[in-house]
Amino acid sequence: MESKCPPCAKRNRQLRRAQCREGWHLDHEPVNLPDNADEYQRHLVELRADVQAWRDETEKAGGDTTDLDAAIVELNEEINAAGMRGNVLGRTSGKRSRSTKRRQDAPDLPKRQMTKTTLGRTFTGSDGKVYRPSMFVTLTLPSYGRVGEGAPLNPDAYDYGRAARDALHFSKLIDRFVQNLRRVAGYDVQYFASVEPQKRLAPHLHMAIRGTLPRAELRQIIAATYHQVWWPSTDTVRFEGDRLPVREDGAGYLDPATGEVLPTWEQALDALDADEDAEPLHVLRFGDQMDVKGVLAGTPDADQLIGYLSKYLTKSLGDALGTDDPRRKAHAERLLEALRFEPCAPTCPNWLRYGVQPKGAKAGMAPGRCKGKAHKPDHLGYAGRRVLVSRKWSNKTLTEHKQDRRTWVLEALGVEDEPVDPHRYLWRPVKPGDSDLAPIGVRLLRSVHERQRWRNHMNQLQALGDGQDLSATEGRAA
Repeated sequence: MESKCPPCAKRNRQLRRAQCREGWHLDHEPVNLPDNADEYQRHLVELRADVQAWRDETEKAGGDTTDLDAAIVELNEEINAAGMRGNVLGRTSGKRSRSTKRRQDAPDLPKRQMTKTTLGRTFTGSDGKVYRPSMFVTLTLPSYGRVGEGAPLNPDAYDYGRAARDALHFSKLIDRFVQNLRRVAGYDVQYFASVEPQKRLAPHLHMAIRGTLPRAELRQIIAATYHQVWWPSTDTVRFEGDRLPVREDGAGYLDPATGEVLPTWEQALDALDADEDAEPLHVLRFGDQMDVKGVLAGTPDADQLIGYLSKYLTKSLGDALGTDDPRRKAHAERLLEALRFEPCAPTCPNWLRYGVQPKGAKAGMAPGRCKGKAHKPDHLGYAGRRVLVSRKWSNKTLTEHKQDRRTWVLEALGVEDEPVDPHRYLWRPVKPGDSDLAPIGVRLLRSVHERQRWRNHMNQLQALGDGQDLSATEGRAA
């Protein structure tokens, strides 16, 4: 949702607000049926199957498959762009599984039989009116030390290591919370959530939930929710400074002193699985602070909370790095330094610091130089999506919400909304000096003129609508 362009940011925020409003208090079951494949999608899948067969035959004959591999990558991207979700091949490697036995320090959860519904309970008033309440929940991470005005009162005592790991894996904790929420509620709970930075720079969650649960049960779910990170240990730093692993073609990364090949990511996980006394690298939990509000559809509270959900979606988590407050800026820099050598993913180069080859290790990797989103100042550890929406929230995709807005605007402007074939045009970069490309100044002036024309027309329509409302009011008064 973050955007460097204010108009685009405003448009995205309004789109998300519309999506949140439409799905929060649905009174009918959403129907999510996949669209039938069109001719272009069928063509891509058939071509992908042919290329895979050609590649298999070439590999079996001992030929070079480089060009075919590149074609497969391009086709996979085209298939996803055409509307397919996920990986074309699905899961290509086995999934590791660990014991699902709950931790002894986590309370057990009640469990209800699941019902095939996404709608919460309704209540009928004495006047016969049916009420369909929902919830607005705010969840935070634990304390890492006392803070004041967004900065630690004692920076030396602040647990930056834990804060960094909590931010890195916060999205997984949210997933666990949703799983537990549905298990206890007994129905397919739908939600619209946003992740925002607190003043202390820790991410926290605002979640609009369709339906209600007793507050006592919700507190129990939060207390019982945790996520364990089963990764190799990072307690011992093996390589740092000028003494870093070296890469050898065909072997991977080696210890520069002994020449020993470092264990691969899979080997490190195998060793972890074989150790019966192994402990998770990190365990995440929510903090004690929790805020729960009951909400009814169409009330001022609902509109206010929808605005609150979208308030920070255009702001960066790392805004404190540009603040004038030296204490907050120093706090952000210390957190960024704590994140520098913390592994953010199995593919993170920081694993070399702890004697493990990253998954899919490549040449040129070095600890502290990970290009992952989590290590960038604008994100401060949180690399997940800022907006989280369940699939059956509004019964529409974000693209469909955009189309709704487009249709409304075109109707207001009196312009016919003609369907356009997405494959009608071929797009290519325009080279400087192209005779068909007008100068940038001319293009900007045309764009400004077009926007002014639209805005004037919308203002006229709004004035006309206000006049009609006023006439109707006067007629009723007479």
